[in-house]
Amino acid sequence: MTQRAIEVLRQVAWVAAEDTRHSGPLLRHYGCTARLLAAHQHNEQAAAQQVIARLANGESVALVVDAGTPAVSDPGARLVARVRAAGYRVVPLPGPCAAIVALSAAGLDDPHFLFYGFLPNRAGQRAEALRGLLHLPYALVFYEAPHRILDTVAALADAFGPTRSVVLARELTKVFESIHVCPLAEAHDWLLADANRQRGEFVLLVSGAVSLDDGREGERVLKLLLDDGLAVSQASRLAHAITAVGKKSLYELALRLRA
Repeated sequence: MTQRAIEVLRQVAWVAAEDTRHSGPLLRHYGCTARLLAAHQHNEQAAAQQVIARLANGESVALVVDAGTPAVSDPGARLVARVRAAGYRVVPLPGPCAAIVALSAAGLDDPHFLFYGFLPNRAGQRAEALRGLLHLPYALVFYEAPHRILDTVAALADAFGPTRSVVLARELTKVFESIHVCPLAEAHDWLLADANRQRGEFVLLVSGAVSLDDGREGERVLKLLLDDGLAVSQASRLAHAITAVGKKSLYELALRLRA
């Protein structure tokens, strides 16, 4: 929580919350006396009408979700659109966003990222969605729930192959936070090795695709450096500097070439 967010929550008359049972204790903790109204995915249009009515009455309203940022894989987008269309100002406040938190600690080389959010629940639809992402040269950011994490990680490996890096970031900013980086081939077994690793809310980050031309050039340069006697780490670092292909993918390739 930022100090600005706390001050705003103390000043507003109403707080529209995804779950009033979760937000109530938080508000009390910070000494906020605002009244609560529910604004979740099942009543967002009706909640927007309530918010607009209170704004029309000259009252101020804040919007919060359980954990994260409104409208980022959470309710809020339709409510914000209705409020803005009604002529009222929408003021964004800095707050937690699991995708950005995970990216900051991932260490991926990709200069760009694509935030996807939650993949479809059905296996066929999930596989189709992943096929559409296969050749994108961006780090891919997904959210996932604990009861689907094993299926999703297996689907990622099937879609993208075994060698791409995956970051499994769990329970970020909470007591049992963990961040693990490995090739997609190892992720499923790593999760199975300890049931605790399957608990909590996940952010999954998958390294982006290397273009065919870049990949061939990176492999060509890497082979030359390895043939010249350079160590795996030094060869992959120099090949990255020469070709701009991701260091991690080059390092993994160098290990396979030296095996």
